[in-house]
Formats: sequence, structure tokens, C-alpha cells
Amino acid sequence: MIIDLIKKLQKRSNSILSDLLLPNNVGQFELVDAMRYVLMSPGKRIRPIISYLTADALDVDLNEIDYPAASIELIHAYSLVHDDLPAMDDDDLRRGLPTCHKKYSESTAILAGDALQSLAFETLSQIKDDYAITLVKELSRASGVMGMAGGQAIDLAASGENFDEVSLENMHILKTGALISASVMFPYIIGKNNDSHLFNALKQYARCIGLAFQVQDDILDVEGETEITGKPKGSDYKSDKTTYPKLMGLQNAKKRAKDLVDESCDAISFLGSNADTLIKLARYIIKRNN
Repeated sequence: MIIDLIKKLQKRSNSILSDLLLPNNVGQFELVDAMRYVLMSPGKRIRPIISYLTADALDVDLNEIDYPAASIELIHAYSLVHDDLPAMDDDDLRRGLPTCHKKYSESTAILAGDALQSLAFETLSQIKDDYAITLVKELSRASGVMGMAGGQAIDLAASGENFDEVSLENMHILKTGALISASVMFPYIIGKNNDSHLFNALKQYARCIGLAFQVQDDILDVEGETEITGKPKGSDYKSDKTTYPKLMGLQNAKKRAKDLVDESCDAISFLGSNADTLIKLARYIIKRNN
């Protein structure tokens, strides 16, 4: 069962992430406490899971994935802290808990995000293999102006404006998809692959599941319950954001999510049985309720 495997990998990821954090009695207590509060809140760990399952498909040792996968989750965690700030999305609830700036203060939240980002690259620096610098380059690109940060900037600038489908997808390829792409490509890099067909197939798989993940998030903003999603229902609608259901209607958004998953599965079907868990993960992404 894919759910059992997801839970097992979530537990593995949580253990690695917890070990990377300083104890609460070291350094500036409130800052360290805020970092732990953010990082160890009950998240899906979808990005580390994608890395582990891709590694399994490519016959890469999972032990080599632990720190790279953790570095991506650290970047994701920092981005959530900053996204929730009043100057950004101004959210009070995340993963069913008060957001970092509500639990502590805006200044502590900003510093916690900064420190989580720094910890991501410190974590990669501990890798001694010669592929480490390539991982740093991949993660830097995925989290910067040509990736997650750039996508967020487009999103903020367009608040209240209407996107067409192409513009919406281009934004989410950066904002959500870039880190998911890094999650898929890290095992390819670590495995020292040099196969252009495999490279392009994994890129297409990552692109499609990244978009499908976002479409499902938009659907859950309409249909999900706060007690399950951990986020206020209808927050995107209230913020006047362009979402897939708003743009194309709820049923068409669901169809778009399914089509994207089908595309992702087709992209890696040539891997045969090695692709099985990645295909199951893709299908899980649009069936999840949080």
C-alpha cells in the first residue's frame, strides 16, 4: 500500500530533520524553538518522499538521499514561514497550528525562515561526494528568482488580477514545481546518470506532478475542511487569487489534475516495474484530502 510506504518515509524524514536541528537549550532559545516548531509540525513531507521513491526507482541507495531530501524540506519550511507573514499571504493557520509569526512574532518568524534556509545549504555542505556542488546549484536555482521565490513574486504582483491557464501554470511551475523538480532530479544527480532520455522523462514527470499537486491544493481550498487540511477553507478565494477552480470550474479542475497525473505516469512508463511506486505516488497526490 502506498499509504504505508508514505508513512514509513515520513517517519524517516522526520527523524533526519529532527537530528539536524539544534537542541532547544543551545544558542538563542526562541529562535531554535521557532525553527523546531515550524519544521516538526505535522507536514506531508511530500518532497522528501518524492526523492526517496525516485531514488528507489533509479536504484540509488536511500542513505545517500537523507541529507539532500532534508535540504529540500528545509527550504520548503522556510518558504512557508515567509509566505504566511502579513506582508505576503497573511495567514494565521498552517498545518492546523498557529503560523510562526502568530505563535512567536514577525521578527522571530523572519529569522526562523532565514535560519532554516541557511541550514538547508549547511546540510548539503556535509556531503563529501563530488556531486554535492551540483546539488547546491540545483537547489539554489529551484529556490531563487528562477524558481520558488520568482513564482511567489509573480503571485503577489498578480493578486486580484486574472490569469489565463498558461500564465497560471507558468507561475506554479516556478512557485510549487521547482522544488518538486529538484526532489526528482536529486536522485538522478546522486546516481551519476548521464541519460538524456531519462533526464527528460523525469523532468516531465516532475512538471506534471508539481502542477497536479497545485491543482489538488486549489480544489481542497474549495472542498477541504480546515480540520483536515490544516488551512483556512476558502483562503485563496478570500484573497482574490486566481486558482484552477476559479479559472476553469471545479469539475474541469479535477479533470485537469487527472490528465496531469496520466501524463506524469506516461512519461516514466518505460522504466517498467521500477516506476510502480512513482506512479502510485502520482495517483495519491490527487486523492489526498490534505
